Order: sequence, then structure tokens, then C-alpha cells
Amino acid sequence: MEWAKQLYDWMLSWADSPYGVPALFSLALAESSFFPLPPDVLLIALTLGNPGNAWWYATVATVGSVVGGALGYGIGWYGGRPVLKKIMGQDRMDLVHQYFQRYEGWAILIAGFTPIPYKIFTIGAGAFYVDFKTFMVASMVSRGGRFFLVAGAIHFFGPWMKDIIEKYFNLFSVVFIVLLVLGFWIVKHQGQKLSQKTFTGEP
Repeated sequence: MEWAKQLYDWMLSWADSPYGVPALFSLALAESSFFPLPPDVLLIALTLGNPGNAWWYATVATVGSVVGGALGYGIGWYGGRPVLKKIMGQDRMDLVHQYFQRYEGWAILIAGFTPIPYKIFTIGAGAFYVDFKTFMVASMVSRGGRFFLVAGAIHFFGPWMKDIIEKYFNLFSVVFIVLLVLGFWIVKHQGQKLSQKTFTGEP
């Protein structure tokens, strides 16, 4: 679509501007509540132009996205389900509700890292009264993981990683989520074993 191409080009134009970093923060914030395109576009362009600042750019994108997520949560909390229904329709709203009922924080964790429009889940989290602390922690982990992975890949491997990221981002998302869930499971499992040993006095 022509409008999407124009919006994409407009986002890239900020990479050559002295206001590239503030633009990255603003776009990451807006994408979490209403903007249609992900901030990865500008994050990649900025990192390609100055790989040494990769971690700074990833941090800016993460903070902006988490703040924007909190804004989306507020929109859902005060606007409620009518706002969510207007944005996505009844069927999608019901699907998001099912995700939150089944996974709660994990739904945010998955949506925050994958190409699924994050704004749907930030607004949905507020509309369905997901615990705010859980929401914020999941947002920080998922959005930080996503942006640091993108920026880090370009920082370490160079410009050729841009095409790889764009082509295989969905696969990277799945692998990251599997590893993340496995990591949490190991921590939880080991914690339970340690608690049992402490309770029973085992060495």
C-alpha cells in the first residue's frame, strides 16, 4: 500500500537527522499504543549508521516502548472493551481475551517480542485488568529482548544481518520465546528443589 511505503520512508528519513534518537523513542512509544509500524525500522537504520551506539539505541527503543505500553494499558483500562472492540472487532477481541485468561503475563511476553501488533495486547491488558506489575515486567523483558537482539545482531555481524533479520524475524522470535520459557522453567524448578532441601534439611 502506498501510504505504508510513504510512512516507512518517513521513518527511515529520521536516521539521517540529528533528531534520530528522540524520533526512535517517540516512534517506539507510539507503536505500543497506536502507531502502525514497528520502531525496528529506525532502530536498524540508526545502528547501521553507528554500530558503536547499538546498545544505546536498543535502550532508547525499549524505554520508549515500555512507556508506550503503559499508555496503551491506560487507554484500555479507562476506555474499556468498547475501545478494544472498535480497534480490532469482536472476534479478535475475544481471541485476545482468551490469551489473557490462559496466559496473562506470558501473552504480553510473546506479543511484545513477535510481529503481532503490540498495541492490541497493551490496550487489551488494560481492558481485561491484567495485573499492572506483571504487565510491566513482561513488557520490559520482551521488548528489551527484541530490540537488543536486533541491535546486537547488526553490531556484531554488520549490515548483511539486516536482510537476515527481516527475512527470518519470525523464526528468531519463536526460538527466543522457547529459550525464554525454558529459562524461566529451569529457574522455577531449581528454586522449588532448593526450597525443598532447605525445608527438609538435606545437604
